[in-house]
Amino acid sequence: MKILVTGGKGMLGRTLCRSWQDWEVVPADLPEADITDKVKFHDLVASVCPDAVIHCAAMTAVDKCECAVEQAYLLNETGSANVASACAANRVRLIAISTDYVFDGRAEHPYDEFDQPNGGDTVYGKSKFAGEEAVRRAVVDHVICRISWLYGPGGPSFVHTMLQLADGSRPELKVVADQIGNPTSTLAVAAKLREIVLRPEVRGTLHLTCEGEASWAEFAAEIFRLAGRNQRIVPCSTEEFPRPAPRPKNSRLTKLRLKELGFAPMPHWQDALAEFMKEEFPG
Repeated sequence: MKILVTGGKGMLGRTLCRSWQDWEVVPADLPEADITDKVKFHDLVASVCPDAVIHCAAMTAVDKCECAVEQAYLLNETGSANVASACAANRVRLIAISTDYVFDGRAEHPYDEFDQPNGGDTVYGKSKFAGEEAVRRAVVDHVICRISWLYGPGGPSFVHTMLQLADGSRPELKVVADQIGNPTSTLAVAAKLREIVLRPEVRGTLHLTCEGEASWAEFAAEIFRLAGRNQRIVPCSTEEFPRPAPRPKNSRLTKLRLKELGFAPMPHWQDALAEFMKEEFPG
């Protein structure tokens, strides 16, 4: 397999490059590869001639997107349209990475692949949903994989931030307890993406978060338990930590289509976190 990975320097992109060493993985990232330049990206796909493109590149700084709206849409919508157009022109399968932020987070139930997204309440979510739609319009042979609460080797991530804060200098840490989601490891996503690559008949939208759910406070508590850190956590509300971009209260994604298509379930978030912690922070 030859795989072109946009956003190859990002956390998920780095994990894919490391995890798929038996394949020829070509990381594409700035400054050499610019998804906002349609002609150059078309030329790149034509020259690499991959079996599939994994499109990870995006503007993911949620708060920054609120004040850099044009840049967010340029990267997340126009960039995705350019990637999709290049794949369609070169008859290359496209697997695009998206996010739970395409939903507004107000539902009482976990979102499945048949729930209609609306872009949510953030520029990030709206621009990512616009990118999803651009992919759907441009290339038939596509898979859109939504993930959330992602952490992985090298970070940056919630896991790394929590362990940095729990350095013994703070008697307690306030952590939000009224947002619920699926903590998800890039290692688990990489393993499932590999299975998807190997099944060329799979198309459409899939959710690839780990099984189980937790609040940020529960996630932090499990991080500290696994790391052997005796850090006191004080659960708090979203309103106590106002941010430029509103955070969805419900980020849970359920994996109906993985089950329908006969894939094995994603690992439980606690098991995936334990595996990650053992590898990233040995001893």
